[in-house]
Amino acid sequence: MIPMTVLLDEKTAEFYAKIAAHAGRTVETVLADSLFKLAGELSLEALAAKQRKGV
Repeated sequence: MIPMTVLLDEKTAEFYAKIAAHAGRTVETVLADSLFKLAGELSLEALAAKQRKGV
């Protein structure tokens, strides 16, 4: 895997830290999973928009 740096404001970092603690995972894993899910959702939206335009 390629390491990446993501800057988060304090409240966002606390939010993800709480989720990670409750899930028994690392903050890095929670962030990676969140970004992966968002990328999938955005891809599906882009495909749907493309189909609506008939492209």
